[in-house]
Amino acid sequence: MIVYLWALVELLLVSNPFQISSSLRVKALQLFGAEIGTGVIFRPRTRVKFPWKLHVGDRCWIGEGVWIHNQDHVYVGSDVVLSQDAFLTTGSHSVRTDMGLVTKPIRIGNGAWITSRCIVLGGATIGEAAIITPNTVVRTGLYVPPESIFGQPDPQILGSRYKPSLAENESGDRN
Repeated sequence: MIVYLWALVELLLVSNPFQISSSLRVKALQLFGAEIGTGVIFRPRTRVKFPWKLHVGDRCWIGEGVWIHNQDHVYVGSDVVLSQDAFLTTGSHSVRTDMGLVTKPIRIGNGAWITSRCIVLGGATIGEAAIITPNTVVRTGLYVPPESIFGQPDPQILGSRYKPSLAENESGDRN
């Protein structure tokens, strides 16, 4: 029942494209269990799957169209910017077995900047004051060091879906 009630509140107050008050968005998220610090701005068209699994520090800026698909916990430090249309997802699937749901938390350090249209996958950790360049995918298990600039400009074939490769983790999942 709480999930359906949240979906309605999210539609009316959080993902709403109109310029309603950011503090109203924050209060709605907090009402459903989100831990949000002071001075946080949530722009229009943001989405949060499960607010009770969201932890945001002080003075963060969550840009327009950011989607936090948090089936596991998302920890965002203070003074973090999540730019327009960034997508954070903590869930994936066990592709070689039964397609079962696999979740891992995301951790973003103080002062980090996730620029526009980035994708951050569950299990990723982004260090303090790191910058993720536009359109970059931060993969599962990746640790981005503090104060680094991280980007992936050239796509490449990483392995085979059904034949394990050295680049994969022990469980056989690729996220």
